[in-house]
Amino acid sequence: MIGIYFSGTGNTKYCLEKFVALYDRKVEIIPLEDAGTPEKMAYHKDIIFAYPIYYSNLPKIVRDFICENSDVWRGKRIFIITTMGLFSGDGAGVSARLFKRYGAQVWGGLHLKMPDCICDVKALKRTPAQNKQIVMKAEERIKSAIYNLKNGTPTKNGLGLLCHIAGLLGQRLWFYHKTQEYSAKIQIDSSTCIKCGKCAAVCPMNNLSLSEDKVIADGRCTLCYRCVNQCSKKAITILGKQVIFQHSVYDFH
Repeated sequence: MIGIYFSGTGNTKYCLEKFVALYDRKVEIIPLEDAGTPEKMAYHKDIIFAYPIYYSNLPKIVRDFICENSDVWRGKRIFIITTMGLFSGDGAGVSARLFKRYGAQVWGGLHLKMPDCICDVKALKRTPAQNKQIVMKAEERIKSAIYNLKNGTPTKNGLGLLCHIAGLLGQRLWFYHKTQEYSAKIQIDSSTCIKCGKCAAVCPMNNLSLSEDKVIADGRCTLCYRCVNQCSKKAITILGKQVIFQHSVYDFH
């Protein structure tokens, strides 16, 4: 077994770490953007696949990874973990349908509500105490899912027809375009930016690069918010115009 994940500001990685720690500590977990990930996957029949949900849909980087490695999934057994700020309907289902198309068996699905990680929008902001409660509830759901899995009745969040309909009507139909292409909306305040290069180092898309006098964006943002979260000067925004709160799930534990 191996764990594969995509994580923007750490929510999904945190949840996968907790899951593996309870299920089997020997399971290796690796980010999907690492160059050697497809090769490592080929040696494992069972895969735990974890990612965040954006607008009730897959992040563009996750969809591309699944489709570009279509030949790897045949014969695999996959348990899907998804993290979200509110409700996705079929968060696990959106990848499950792709995996099944490519010959995989979907073992189960787990939806986990986690603290909001969109640093420059006020809508979902909560107090640290509220976020701590959300993380604690997610950990309890993980424990329950592990119990079910070990007893042969894996959790199947987001995998049914009604979940599919809920996902479509909840957000995906209205915001479908948000995740079908990479974004060019990232803004970098050159008067605040100190050109430290941290944003370029953490970007999973290699979308950012450092020139002599500024950071350059190449129009391939997958909306993961790593750069916004890691910028010490709060010089980067994507959906909003000002950084309100920078996120670390480990602060809520």
